[in-house]
This record gives sequence, C-alpha cells and structure tokens, in this order.
Amino acid sequence: MQGELRLTVDGPRWSRLLNSEAPVEEHDTMHEDPWVKSPVTLGTESLDYEVVENSAYREDQAQRGRWHRIHYAAIKWLFALLIGIGTGLSAFVINVAVENFSGWKFIATFAIMRHSYFAGLVVYVLFNATLVFSSVFIVTNFAPAAAGSGIPELKGYLNGIDTPGILLFRTLIGKILGSIGSVGGGLALGKEGPLVHTGACIASLVGQGGSTKYFINWQWLRVFKNDRDRRDLVTIGCAAGVAAAFRAPVGGVLFALEEVTSWWRSQLLWRVFFTSAVVAVVVRTAMSWCAHGNCGHFGSGGFIIWDISGGQDDYSFYELWPMAMLGIIGGLLGALFNQLTLYLSSYRRNVLHKKGDRVKIIEACLVSLITSVLSFGLPLLTTCTPCPDPVRYPDIVCPRPSKHYGNYVTFHCSSENQYNDLATIFFNTPDDAIRNLFSTKTVHEYSAQSLFIFMVMFYLLAVITYGIAVPSGQFVPGIMIGATYGRLVGMLVVSLYKKDDIDEGTYALLGAASFLGGSMRMTVSLCVIMVEITNNLNLLPLIMLVLLISKAVGDIFNMGFYEQQAHLRGIPLLESTPKRFMRKLSARDALRANKVVNFSRIAQVSHIVAVLCSNNHNGFPVIEELPNGQTLVIGLILRSYLLVLLQSKADFQDTPIAGDDRGRVTIRYSATDFVKPVSSKGLSINDIHLTPQELEMYLDLKPFVNPSPYMVPEDMSLTKVYNLFRQLGLRHVLVVPRPSRLTGLITRKDLLLPEVLEETSTELSSTRVRLGAVDAVS
Repeated sequence: MQGELRLTVDGPRWSRLLNSEAPVEEHDTMHEDPWVKSPVTLGTESLDYEVVENSAYREDQAQRGRWHRIHYAAIKWLFALLIGIGTGLSAFVINVAVENFSGWKFIATFAIMRHSYFAGLVVYVLFNATLVFSSVFIVTNFAPAAAGSGIPELKGYLNGIDTPGILLFRTLIGKILGSIGSVGGGLALGKEGPLVHTGACIASLVGQGGSTKYFINWQWLRVFKNDRDRRDLVTIGCAAGVAAAFRAPVGGVLFALEEVTSWWRSQLLWRVFFTSAVVAVVVRTAMSWCAHGNCGHFGSGGFIIWDISGGQDDYSFYELWPMAMLGIIGGLLGALFNQLTLYLSSYRRNVLHKKGDRVKIIEACLVSLITSVLSFGLPLLTTCTPCPDPVRYPDIVCPRPSKHYGNYVTFHCSSENQYNDLATIFFNTPDDAIRNLFSTKTVHEYSAQSLFIFMVMFYLLAVITYGIAVPSGQFVPGIMIGATYGRLVGMLVVSLYKKDDIDEGTYALLGAASFLGGSMRMTVSLCVIMVEITNNLNLLPLIMLVLLISKAVGDIFNMGFYEQQAHLRGIPLLESTPKRFMRKLSARDALRANKVVNFSRIAQVSHIVAVLCSNNHNGFPVIEELPNGQTLVIGLILRSYLLVLLQSKADFQDTPIAGDDRGRVTIRYSATDFVKPVSSKGLSINDIHLTPQELEMYLDLKPFVNPSPYMVPEDMSLTKVYNLFRQLGLRHVLVVPRPSRLTGLITRKDLLLPEVLEETSTELSSTRVRLGAVDAVS
C-alpha cells in the first residue's frame, strides 16, 4: 500500500490511515498533522521483560566470558548493599525530622497553654498548617508523583506497567520532604507507605547511575539496562522500605513477595533478604547513635518497635470467641474504609483536583485545620484521670516529665497526679501513640468513652485525609484504628471474665492486625511484620486467626485497598488468578476486531514511519512470504528498535531485495543501543528527521526481530494464556493457527542437561557469531 508524500516547509507530511478503508480528511493547516503527531498520550506503558534474542543480543552474550559473569553478579550484590544503606538512611532522616518537629510543636503548645488555651490552639494550628503546606507545595510544584503512598503504582510497575515519573530523583526528594511535612503536621496518615516508594526510587536511581538531569551521574553504575534487571532492583527497594519502616526485615521480604511483585525467583530472594538485613543493621546503628541524645527530643522513639513481650503469655479457649469477633469487625470496618476512600478519591480525581494546584493546596490546609482543631479540642472536653497507684505499679511514671511525651500526658490537668487519656493518644507522634495503645500491664489506662471518641474521629479523618496531595501511608492509621477498637474489646473481655492474665494490649495488637487484614488483605507478610514489631512470638497463632477471618470477611464486599486504588488510577493490574468466565473462552476470542499491524521482512521506510505515526502499538509481528505464497511469522520487532533503526539510517537499502542471511549478524549495533530509558519518555517518531529520498528506501528487519516470541495456538484456553502472560511477565503474545507439523517433544529429562555441554554450546555459539560477522563484512 503506497502513501501520498507531500513536501512542505516543515518537511514530509504523511496522509495515510493503515488497516482502514475509511477516507482520510485533508488538513488545510501546514503546521498540524495528525500523522506526524502521534496520538499516544503520556500515561501508563507496559514494560518489556522478555529477552529479545536478536543478532545483537546473541553477539553480546557470546562475547561474555567467566569474568564478565562474575563482575555482573558482584554488581548485583553491590547494588543490593547500596539500596539497603540508602533506604535505611532515608528512614533515619524522616523519623528524626518528624520526631523533632513534633517535639518542638508539643513543647511550644504546652508552654503557651499555661497562659491561654486559645493561644495554644492558634500556635498548634499554625505549626501543623505550616508543615502540611510545605508538604503539599512540594508535591504540587515539584514532584506530583510523590503524592499518596506510591504502593499502587509500584504494584503496577512490578506487574508490568510503568507509570511515568514514579521513580524519578525529584519524586524521591518530594517523597522524603513531603513525608516529613505531612506526618509531622499531625495528619491522620503514616510514613510507612511512602518509605516503600522511597526505597523503590533509591533502587531505580542506583540502577541507572543517578540522575543526569540533576548532575548526579555515575557511569560505572550503569550496568543494568533492561526492564528485567530494573524490576529486580525495584523489588529489592520495596522490601527495603518495609524493613526500614517497621524494623521488620523478614516482613519486608514477604511483603515484596506477597503484596507487590507478581514474578519471583530464588536468586532474587537471596538479594532481597540481604538488603533487608543491611537495612536492619543501618537502623539499629542509627538507634544506638540516637540513644546518646543525638537525635533531639524523642531519641529513638520514631523507629517503630512496639515491644509487648512482657504482656499476655497464654490464652484460653474462651478468648478465641472475642478474638474471632475482632476479625469480623476488622473485615467489616476495613471493607467500609476501602469503599469510602474509593468514593472520595474518585471525586477528588475526577472533579476536585482538576481545578488546579491551588485547590489541592487549599484542600490540604483545610484538612489540617480540621484535624488540629479536633485533636486539640476533644481532649479539653474530657476529664482528667488519676495516675495509677505507684505502689501497685512501680514501673509506671505518671505523669510524664514535661519534655517526654509518651504515656500519661498531663495536657490541661491541674493536679500533679492526673493525666488526660485522650491527649495521651493525640499529643504524640503516630509511633508513640500506637506504643501507648499496645502497652501492656496498663489496665484502665484509657476510658471506654475516650477510646470510642478517638476511634470514630480518627476513622473519619483517615478517610478524608487519604487522597490529598501529600505523601501518605495507610499502615499506621490502620494500626491506630484497629488498636483502638481492639483495646475496647479487651476492656470488655477483662470485665467479663475477671482474669488477671488477660491484657488489653494484646487485644489492641489483634485489633490492629484485623483492620489491616480487612483493608489491605495481606496475610503472611502482615503476620510476620506484626510479630517482628511486637517481639512476641506467642501471639502468632492468634494473629493468624484474626488475619484469616478479617480477610475472608473483607473479600465478600470488595477488593483490597491498594488494588482498588490501582484500578482507580487506571493501572491495568493482572490479578493472581484469572476470571472464571475465561475458562469458556479461547485465545481467538480475546483478539480485537481490528486487523493486526505487521511488517514484511523488507519494509519501506515510508511505510514504517506511517505505521509509527498512526498508532501507538509497541510490538509488530514481522512476516515473510514464502515461494509457495504462504506467509511465515519470523519474529516480533519492538517500536523502540524501529526508532533506533530509523534514527541511525545505517541499514537503509535502495532495493527491496533480501540478501543471504545465513549466519548474518549486525556489527553496527550492540545490545545497549536498543536499551529503553528508565523514564517512559524515550525516543519519539517526532524526533526523527528523514529526507524524501530516505523515505523511499527500504529496511531488512530480520536481523533485529525477536526470532522466538511467545506464540499460542488460537484455540488455547484464555485462562491458560492469562497465566502464561502474568507468570512470565509478557507484553506480547502472538496467536497463530494450530501448527500442522511436529518437530519433536521436550520433557523434563531433556532440560536436565549435563554441565559439560555448557562450554561446548558456548564455543559453538561463538564460532557461529564469528563466521556470521565475517560473512557480513565480506
């Protein structure tokens, strides 16, 4: 099919609609052409995890010796070490900054409250509003991709979908600074989700050797230049983020395995485990440094570990019923939380946030104002509680000294032997507030009225807070909500059974696990994280029971929190299991109605340009016509490869005649020439300038195609295709008629080849490459 070439002052302009018989409208303007400007809009893009085994790749593999493989493996472990150190230090900076900002805020508020409650409220509101404003300003004006937790986008990335901007250097800076402002500003959110995103950004930047835009560039680190290796690094970064956030290295490994990645192998497991161990060492070293008073007001309080090893050691059979009830409550409240946040996030995304950055800033400041007024005003409405008997509880310090804000905060109490139980939760960082709720051997520390007020208020605040333009995580709010109603249930059990060995803190822990299980639907990783951060292995069976029940109840109503948010953002996640109706469909039924866009082996340059301009496909089958008139699929060529060939122009030929390709390889390209940039903004067809004479030339695509793409027969079950697509991380699958000839059959035994064949196969491959190179030169 020939196109019409029109020369203008802007260069060649094309008027061609491929695979369509509809007439093409002519455009009068000389500066706007729908075929020159690609219809692709910047959005999500699939990742190419499949190895393209073309001539350049095979030549590169043949030249790799033993020392190259050793160097490649050593770089992988070095990167794992750097990711662990960087993520641990980032967590340290965020925690120390949040703890100190909170300390200054509470000291100033309490000092002014002695003279005027209203003046104390004003100072408290202004302090929080300033921190939140700095966070939302950074996000809206510097790093828009830093908003939210980042986990839905990372799930998409490790599922095969790349969202532009989520792993950039400015996103990392925005995530760190924004988390300090949003968490330090007292909003109902946490820094643990953003820390996962922070670890992933660090991993991506390490893998690409820094950022050329901000003049942080280490060329010697630029070793991994394909999506497969980048995916492994991002997986390591996600695990490191969880390990740094919760001081739970094993939980970080399981979080990466269960929650974010959809593709795993044993070699990756070792590196993820090593990185999590490095993070644990870095965090522990930071804590020992803080223990000497080098971290300001709160010391090591910001590094999460809620040790309840001195709490309830055993449980009775009759306690299983209220614990099971906690699982049901967590499933119901978690599912409701997911649905409410989905509705509100959808409204923000489709209506509110489309009005501009100014609306986002006003919204964040308004949420900060509401949160500050409620957290300051509600404790004023509650009465003070007498401190526990020092004779019966000698280890309890009540009230706390003025510069240490943990349990038993005085707030507005006039007597020296009183404390405000509601202020004990509100006027603390989230980490310390959870530590208070989890505290053991503190019977009757909180009144049922105060806990109920806090639960209702914080639940609603968490719903309206998630989705504003600041870095925000839902781990800590979920733990606080669950711990509150868990402690309420614990108070009820203590009053019913009158047993001294029942501890309210145990039920607070189980309540936290139930809410996270009902909202996020995590099981194994969450179970291990809860055990690691509480240092109580005796509660493992109870946590498992609660998580199973809460997840089962939540699954009745909706999907998990991050899956819902991913679908809301338009990230096409492939779930772990295909839909049931797919068993009744075949691969043929999934094909779209439009004709497949393909190329002949010898394609005219003008035709290639027209195809790239008129559609946004990223992979094109390449076919060759046999002498008997039949067509043969010889491979698949990627859009990025075509763009490189068009920009190079080195393989243009004057005639549409294929040469003798036996042993032919290209010596003008290396495997690195076809590498796609980390950002989705790579080479574009609009960046390539061709003369009219070049457009009339031809390209032989065979040396550059992937000669072994994945193909399935057209009558294969769609369920089978789905599983193949997801488990191998594919981007394209070719559907072909059922083959009529049989070449052979491979069994498991055929794949268990002796190691002696390795050297032989390498020598044969090298010989073929050298001979092919000689033929190509001659």
